[in-house]
Amino acid sequence: MIYKLMNPIKNFPWGSRTAIRDYFVIDNSNFEHQAEIWMGAHPSASSSISQAGVDVFLCDAISNNPDYWLGKGTKENFSSLPFLMKILAAEEPLSIQVHPSKAAAEIGFASENELGIPLDAPNRNYKDPNHKPELVYALTPYLAMNGFREFKQIVANFDAIDLPAIEAFFLPFKQDPTPSSLADFFAAILGLEGEFKVQAISQLLNSLKTIDKDNFAYQASLLISRLSHLYPEDVGLFAPLFLNVIELQPGEAMFLYAETPHAYIHGLGVEVMANSDNVLRAGLTPKYIDVKELVKNTRFHPIAFESLLMKPINSQSGHEVYPIPVEDFKFDVLNPRKTMTFTTSSPEILLCLSEQVTIISDTEKRDLCKGESVVIPALLSEYRIVGKGSIARVYC
Repeated sequence: MIYKLMNPIKNFPWGSRTAIRDYFVIDNSNFEHQAEIWMGAHPSASSSISQAGVDVFLCDAISNNPDYWLGKGTKENFSSLPFLMKILAAEEPLSIQVHPSKAAAEIGFASENELGIPLDAPNRNYKDPNHKPELVYALTPYLAMNGFREFKQIVANFDAIDLPAIEAFFLPFKQDPTPSSLADFFAAILGLEGEFKVQAISQLLNSLKTIDKDNFAYQASLLISRLSHLYPEDVGLFAPLFLNVIELQPGEAMFLYAETPHAYIHGLGVEVMANSDNVLRAGLTPKYIDVKELVKNTRFHPIAFESLLMKPINSQSGHEVYPIPVEDFKFDVLNPRKTMTFTTSSPEILLCLSEQVTIISDTEKRDLCKGESVVIPALLSEYRIVGKGSIARVYC
């Protein structure tokens, strides 16, 4: 069968009141901050489906019949749906964050369970034993930070700004820019406290006024100024000096590896990730920050700006396949110009991004309008897509 998904909407303060409503024509009559729509089986916010006229959580449906939903290959490696798909609408910045590796998540989750830290405790770092690599596909211009800049660029940014308060932290990195010295520098910034923190941020904000448009640090200075209106006393204001700043255009995508610092600033996009909710924060947030755990789970290696965009492989007309480097999920964008046929070997989620399409199996068909989604069990065997719309497809 082809199951229509009923998806929970997360109303976080940073979410947009209008982006999801306007783009997908989804009701927001209460004018709430619609931040995320979750499509998947994560137990904290599972989608629902209708079975025999009864609404059930997708996570429960999969647990009750894993062979049907997951298929043999997926079941051998995963106990539930291995991926989570979201529509994300950021009106204000999300926190700067890092996701742990699979091994670190397993150890951290078990350790915090042994310590008796409740899953919903504000000082809980690990919500589950899984990693969280992710992809974001832009539907509108999508501003973000992703990974450390090349070391010479970080040095140039800090050299352009007069910051006597942190010179003792900066000089060791400037004189010997390595992953180890960057880790020490980054941790020192995150650990700023009291009057010393106030002084460093004051120097940072005052220095922004002296940077002209021809200076390499100008781009970072604009973002710092923008962020300072929301988080005037947050050490995350230093992040644009460290991290790549990129604005994806509609239809562009980028991949974010585990252990990579990043932040989504503004825009509407489709986000796909491993089925996890693990977040270690590094700034731009009033929430708990565990600097020691964060640094332990961060790779302090540069990522060249030119490598940030993930280019699709055009395997055939109207079918863009993204080369996802993890086993948890695969991601395609489909623009059917004629009937497309797919054979299923894993569960799949299809989200209609524009106009309307029809999903057809041997026994049924479902029309899918913009903003609607379906889940397809592994044992469906085969389905076809017809129509003029654009579809995001996630599978494994």
